[in-house]
Amino acid sequence: MKSVLVSKLLTLAQKGLLINAGVGMVEWDAIKKQPIEFELPQEPFDSLIFTSSFGIQHFFSVYPPHRFTTKKLFCVGSKSASLLKEYGLQVLEVAKNAEELGQIIGSHHKAGYFLFCSGNLRRQELPLLLKENNIRYTEIIVYRTSLHPKSFDQEFDGILFFSPSAVESYMAKNTMGTSTAFCIGPTTAREAQKHTQNIIISNKPTVENVIVQVVKYIKDDHSFKPSKEPY
Repeated sequence: MKSVLVSKLLTLAQKGLLINAGVGMVEWDAIKKQPIEFELPQEPFDSLIFTSSFGIQHFFSVYPPHRFTTKKLFCVGSKSASLLKEYGLQVLEVAKNAEELGQIIGSHHKAGYFLFCSGNLRRQELPLLLKENNIRYTEIIVYRTSLHPKSFDQEFDGILFFSPSAVESYMAKNTMGTSTAFCIGPTTAREAQKHTQNIIISNKPTVENVIVQVVKYIKDDHSFKPSKEPY
């Protein structure tokens, strides 16, 4: 039986996708996220940027959503967009990753003042693009991410990574060996590429699509080559 290491805890439905395909799995929470106290800036802002659903949940647990119904919402990922809509908020732009979101904002939304709600380990691409385009923004850290390294004795056929931090956490105590890295997007793949060329990138930035790539890869019995260049 083929086996994979999943670098986060899955839902029952997500586990079922692997189990039904006859894939053995080990779950491991590669990173830990903790909400922290934060305050809104005094200067009025008209747009909000979110790059994670965890940040969204914590933000609106502190400040009720109805206070932001007139704001423009920008986010990364369909999961985040769906969550914002559940809060009754209008999402203006959704991107696959933070870099793409920065490009969209830089091209089409230069006016206004943005509040960027992030974690302490956020990537540099988005803030750099905002600065390059002279976009006014304030960044507040609403949650803290820490690595949760763990050593594994076995070598897995595949390892599922959902963030660059998860790759860092795994590599802190392990090597990739012959394992294939299944990555949720190009940013995560670029981090994995520092350690292996055996990389497959999901077609969509969702947990389910990463799992779909695993099942397809195993069912095809490795008949197609992993992507060597993150797009």
